[in-house]
Amino acid sequence: MQTQGAALVVPLLSDLLSRVSRSFYVSLRVLPQRVRPAIGLAYLFCRAADTIADTALLPRIQRRDYLELYRTAFTEAGPSSLHEIHQHLTDHQSTPAERELLTRLNECFAVLAEMGSGDQRRIKDLVLTLTQGMQMDLAIFPEADAGEVAALETRTDLDRYTYLVAGCVGEFWTRTTVAHLSALQQWDSLAMEKKAVRFGKGLQLTNILRDIAQDLRLGRCYLPRVELAALGVQPEDLCDPNALGRVRPLLSDLLDLTLSHYREGWAYTLAIPRREWRLRLACAWPLLIGLATLTLVRRSQRLLDPSMRVKVARGQVYAIMMRSFLRVWSDHALDHYYRQLLVQSGLEVR
Repeated sequence: MQTQGAALVVPLLSDLLSRVSRSFYVSLRVLPQRVRPAIGLAYLFCRAADTIADTALLPRIQRRDYLELYRTAFTEAGPSSLHEIHQHLTDHQSTPAERELLTRLNECFAVLAEMGSGDQRRIKDLVLTLTQGMQMDLAIFPEADAGEVAALETRTDLDRYTYLVAGCVGEFWTRTTVAHLSALQQWDSLAMEKKAVRFGKGLQLTNILRDIAQDLRLGRCYLPRVELAALGVQPEDLCDPNALGRVRPLLSDLLDLTLSHYREGWAYTLAIPRREWRLRLACAWPLLIGLATLTLVRRSQRLLDPSMRVKVARGQVYAIMMRSFLRVWSDHALDHYYRQLLVQSGLEVR
């Protein structure tokens, strides 16, 4: 069953996934072959959920309803609800690859049905958890064109959100790799899952800090309202790029939090046996590129300006990937490279 499922998923991964996510596809290609089918298929399901939640041409309440309908496909009810999603959402997608993804969901579920019971359970659990974060988005934030800005209320809400949309991915990733790779059988799985959750939260906080200005234009502020208020700032004030100086203390604190998550993520990466170098690279790359992104965030004087995108140059990304590839078989060399980037960035955890 598992071998058949792996064979069926190859066309999806080589064709569709490469178009709906170029960055993740690079990491997927470097993963050990034994874990690619489950992790790749899980990504497609999660990306489909994100497509449903972000269908901007539909009112928010309808997107919430369709997202809940999608969730039922991962319960005992099964994928019978997909027809309605195909019928009502496909034509609203402006991106051809995302439109095709929704039309091929039946194919994705057919592949899922051919996988082992462990992979099926882990993928379903992931989707049902991650979509709670999307529901949280749709419940808290206004329509993108409403001219309003809403914010998460507290740091606890931010922590819960980053778990739901990214930390749970770390759990799934760990459980899947441990199930498929004999080199990880000696791991303390619970301890590693905790590190993996921190890993995912750190990457999501990086996205949040990088995309503050763009999210604000969609009415979304992930910086906690209570902490903004302590600085005399309201969420809508952040739409003025000149407000950056007023929120620097909070941004610095969140940068420190992100780096503390990275520290656990890096310990997770180094705990991967060197012979599983492919898995090591798949974990190292987002952290190393994330460090470069956080460097740009810290140095930016126009972080609240929506016309400026915080993005690591493609050449720098390729250089990071190559240099880490040359060091992946050595704990010392790989760790030295990470710490070198950390020092160069000027980022420190207070």
